[in-house]
Amino acid sequence: MSRALFLVASLLFLGNAVFINASFEPSLIVNMAKIIMDNYCSPENLEGMKEAVEATSSNTDVLNIPDAESLANVLTNGIQTTIGDPRLKVFYQPNYVPIVPPKMPPLPPEQLIALLQTSIKLDILEGNIGYLRIDHILGEETAEKVGPLLLELVWNKILPTSALIFDLRYTSSGEISGIPYIVSYFSEEDPLIHIDSVYDRPSNTTTELFTMSTLLGERYGINKPLIILTSKNTKGIAEDVAYCLQKLKRATIVGEKTAGGSVKVDDIKVGDTDFYITVPTAKSINPVTGSTWEVTGVTPDVEVNAEDALATAIKIINLRAQVPAIIEGSATLIADNYAFEDIGADVAGKLRGLLAKGEYSTVVSKDSLETKLSADLKALSGDKSLKTTSNTPPLPPMNYTPEMYIHLIQVSFHTDIIENNIGYLRFDMFGDFEEVKPIAQIIVEHVWNKVVNTDAMIVDLRNNIGGPTTAIAGFCSYFFDADKQIVLDKLYDRPSGTTTELWTLTDLTGPRYGSKKSLVILTSGATVGAAEEFVYIMKKHGRAMIVGETTAGGSHPPKSFRVGETDIFINIPTVHSDITTGPAWEGAGITPHIPVSAEAALETAKGILNKHLGGQK
Repeated sequence: MSRALFLVASLLFLGNAVFINASFEPSLIVNMAKIIMDNYCSPENLEGMKEAVEATSSNTDVLNIPDAESLANVLTNGIQTTIGDPRLKVFYQPNYVPIVPPKMPPLPPEQLIALLQTSIKLDILEGNIGYLRIDHILGEETAEKVGPLLLELVWNKILPTSALIFDLRYTSSGEISGIPYIVSYFSEEDPLIHIDSVYDRPSNTTTELFTMSTLLGERYGINKPLIILTSKNTKGIAEDVAYCLQKLKRATIVGEKTAGGSVKVDDIKVGDTDFYITVPTAKSINPVTGSTWEVTGVTPDVEVNAEDALATAIKIINLRAQVPAIIEGSATLIADNYAFEDIGADVAGKLRGLLAKGEYSTVVSKDSLETKLSADLKALSGDKSLKTTSNTPPLPPMNYTPEMYIHLIQVSFHTDIIENNIGYLRFDMFGDFEEVKPIAQIIVEHVWNKVVNTDAMIVDLRNNIGGPTTAIAGFCSYFFDADKQIVLDKLYDRPSGTTTELWTLTDLTGPRYGSKKSLVILTSGATVGAAEEFVYIMKKHGRAMIVGETTAGGSHPPKSFRVGETDIFINIPTVHSDITTGPAWEGAGITPHIPVSAEAALETAKGILNKHLGGQK
């Protein structure tokens, strides 16, 4: 059974089976069904209704009901349940006179001025922010009558402002023809933009609404911030205006979700009775989204209580006023300090390009600005370390007891001796040299001494997230001999323009592993930063076999820079490894000698070393 047939049948069933005290003809139900079929704005939901009406029109049963209001309620419930549209309502009201919006009569100038001043509120807020409240969306005919006065009393005062807050929190009425007028003042003259399509069911016509090429007065333009305030009382044409400007990405909506009204709803009399049915006779389809705001309402970009919307809008506008300086400051810092000069200059130029294109015109909070800036920096550079950061002060030094240090080391390192006297060492973060130095002896006693006397070693960095690189030279030195110092890497520091050579150390705490015994390093796509520098050095010098996955392609630990006098901070990698003999590991990662999945890396390493050590025996 089709939805429409089910509707008519269920309405007749309700009328015949439930009520017992008064009488109404079945033709009442049939007439209502015909009204819906001829006027409802979504006829695609009414397939089969014509056949259902014809099938039931010959039904002469008497509907027994207690009263008209009860019948109206039952019919409303049946219609809404069947069609799924809460706007369809049946009501009973003798002597009902539908409300028709009065047309504006000719008024002398002084009365027009008084009318406009009471219906429109205008203010210029601190910071040259315009505030405009309109409680009724004027249609084309009215706008033409009062246009010159609107221009003089309202619009010309708004035009010089740096940003506009358009308050629709109290706007619950308006005319469709006013939509293009409002949207056009916040759009460019050319090209014309298709902003809405309104289908009218009674006439079976669709009206396409476009922005207008000619307007009275100047346009506000597309670059200055526009914030629209909404509430649960924002309804109808005001919702359409807000939805159009939001989906064109011309306005930010702040406040509450709107009422979810309709572009047009009519109360239609059912035959010669005192019953009426409320029917949405037209519907709006936005060409940008292919959807509508009707019934569901307009969801704000920033959802706050209606009473807090104005203050929130002012905060957003004040933030956006700072955005150009923040982006320009960020671009300059990157161009001057990023480790790879060419990449830094390229990123800075493209970041300025995004600003010029208005990509940052929709930020609504410091968090959203930082999130977007970080995402853009990553996309432009391919460097996950180039991003915004919080200015978190370092933790104060902890007064650990020797026992606490021992426990900390035991949970930070994992050691094992596997078959054929193969040592296994895992740690998931590198420490700072100055922090490690005082506890080096404890690390040697409780970690290093457990694996140093093995015949081969596996160093597991598959879960190592990096950390400071200051201890890299010392850790590398354990795997080289003491009789000859070698240059492990050359580190170029962009801000100072200097290159520092990283040498093996002559003095170490505890015994060396030396350069003769086999060493395998396990890697994964999560191996990053300082861990990559260690892997890079050991691979470059032929000291270790790398087994696992290509590493993350991170960077040396970044430095934090403050953007001007703001509270925005950016992490910028300022150091890169030696690239005189070819690309280093930053960005690209390190390709293993034996590429296998991270999960298979340990067993693969064991197999390689067992075969090697077994062959020696």
